[in-house]
Amino acid sequence: MPPTLASLVHHSALKLTVRAGEDRLDVPVRWAHVSELADPVPYMEGGELLLITALKLDAGDPDAMHRYVKRLAGAGVVGLGFAVGVNYDEIPEALVEAARKEGLPLLEVPRRTPFLAISKAVSAAIAADQYRAVTAGFAAQRELTRKALTDGPEGLLAALAAQVDGWAALYDASGAVVAAAPEWAGRRAARLTADVQRLRERPAPASSVVGGGEHPDHPENADRVELHSLGTSRRPRSALAVGTAAAPGTAERYAVHSAIALLTLTTERSRSLHEAGLRIDGAVLRMLLAGEPDHARTVAGDLYGGLLDAPFRIIVAESTSASAARAHAGGQARGGAATAKSSAASATADPGADALGAFAEVVESAAARAGEAVLVVPEGERLVALAADEGAAVAACVEYARGLEGARPAPEPTPNGDVEGLVVGLSAPSGPIAASTAYKQAEQALSVARRRGRVCVEHEHLAAGSVLPLLADDAVRAFADGLLRALRDHDATGRGDLVASLRAWLSRHGQWDAAAADLGVHRHTLRYRMRRVEEILGRSLDDPDVRMELWLALKATSSE
Repeated sequence: MPPTLASLVHHSALKLTVRAGEDRLDVPVRWAHVSELADPVPYMEGGELLLITALKLDAGDPDAMHRYVKRLAGAGVVGLGFAVGVNYDEIPEALVEAARKEGLPLLEVPRRTPFLAISKAVSAAIAADQYRAVTAGFAAQRELTRKALTDGPEGLLAALAAQVDGWAALYDASGAVVAAAPEWAGRRAARLTADVQRLRERPAPASSVVGGGEHPDHPENADRVELHSLGTSRRPRSALAVGTAAAPGTAERYAVHSAIALLTLTTERSRSLHEAGLRIDGAVLRMLLAGEPDHARTVAGDLYGGLLDAPFRIIVAESTSASAARAHAGGQARGGAATAKSSAASATADPGADALGAFAEVVESAAARAGEAVLVVPEGERLVALAADEGAAVAACVEYARGLEGARPAPEPTPNGDVEGLVVGLSAPSGPIAASTAYKQAEQALSVARRRGRVCVEHEHLAAGSVLPLLADDAVRAFADGLLRALRDHDATGRGDLVASLRAWLSRHGQWDAAAADLGVHRHTLRYRMRRVEEILGRSLDDPDVRMELWLALKATSSE
């Protein structure tokens, strides 16, 4: 520990005597400083033992001494050393009374003790304390390294908690606690998830301090917690929390920094293994989509447990900026190669990776917490995932999408038909033999999500719903308007109600009597009108395709 006034008083070679402030001798001394200025405060930093002979002070004046001592105490000076036998044979009573009133320790320095000896004692004690801290720091580093190699992150956290006399916790990419020491610290660490998520928004390396205040209702939250991001990438993949009763000292700081370095190395090594795993994931997915489930199982081995044998769902996610750019690039390609290159360049600059990265973290973290296997493969500007049906990863995907939709004021599509942010399509439950079909289902659901301005659409819901909502597309409306325009122009002249007659006839499946009754006309009148429809459109109503197109056109424009 650093030198204190008490340790200097007990220093046998200095022979110091306490004249005031006996109850405040345990204060640390940052330095010993000599100054004979009448006002040395501008040159003080706080924590000093000030040594004087009162060469320029009227030490016998009570008012002057009161002002002098009050300013010293206000500046953070921890003690005053007065040399007797130089300018005064003893410490003037006015100075003693002023020191007692302000609670400032006053030490009497005998003539045979030079100020230099006191400065050397303070300097030597500070150097010894720093050496002890460095030595303890290196010992802590060796112990943390040993624990990291033998017991992994859990052992490292336990050793770190012991070194700082507090607790430590490790968070994953989503802000969830994955390990904590001691065991009770997991509950405390879980309350800092929001602070960890805010830390992850800052480029690495980043750190912050939370807590450290008084919490009468929650005394367990009164500790001081340091949060540190781990990893070297722009977006940290994990974080470390260290809780202590007070700010860590030098030795504890060495231990914390060593833990950060070791956990960062572990994180980066895990990331390298993760990248290798991604290549395996991609190969397994390609084999499944190519209709080779046996080869996929052989390559996967035990990596995914029973994921490839149980019912699973395929998830396709895409940033809307990427999908809009791709659609725009398609249109530009028809207009010319130069403009297509410009569109591709703009798509590259569009920030869509963050949305996909956040979505991947949600799915992977949910699967990890539930102990599920999940296969996540980045595929250019989209992400493909294979997750267990009714599992935590699928549930997290749907919940995350709902959260994004709820955060928007209104689910309005962009001019390109895309909703801002992220679009996700989920297949129906499938098995390895039908993986390619499930992938097509996920792509179809993704396309519908874009058109409807939704974040997530499940293929099962499409099959269980009605086809009518699909007719709300502008292209379908344009087709319907063009198909029925000639009939509406005819009706506008007042020469008959061909559109209403066509709707009634089609709704009655071509039954003349029933349709005529609905219209309140004779069946011969209805027959005449249907012949006029065929003449005007140049199509035969005997053709089922024609009847289907006309019926869809009528439904698409029924709200007009």
